[in-house]
Amino acid sequence: MNHSIHSADRATHLKIVVVALVAGIAVAGFGISARTSSDYTQTAHVIKAGKPMTVTNSDTSMIR
Repeated sequence: MNHSIHSADRATHLKIVVVALVAGIAVAGFGISARTSSDYTQTAHVIKAGKPMTVTNSDTSMIR
């Protein structure tokens, strides 16, 4: 039983690399499948200007 990665043998290093590679492929596959199932179309929405208007805001309190 190896408690440190430095004292592990070659087979243990290989197991760690294989598990990390499989986990990375699984995460990437899940991300790709989640991305392609949704419809992410990019469309431009045009907003036309209406009549000019004035907007004012005064939150000051008056001291008398």
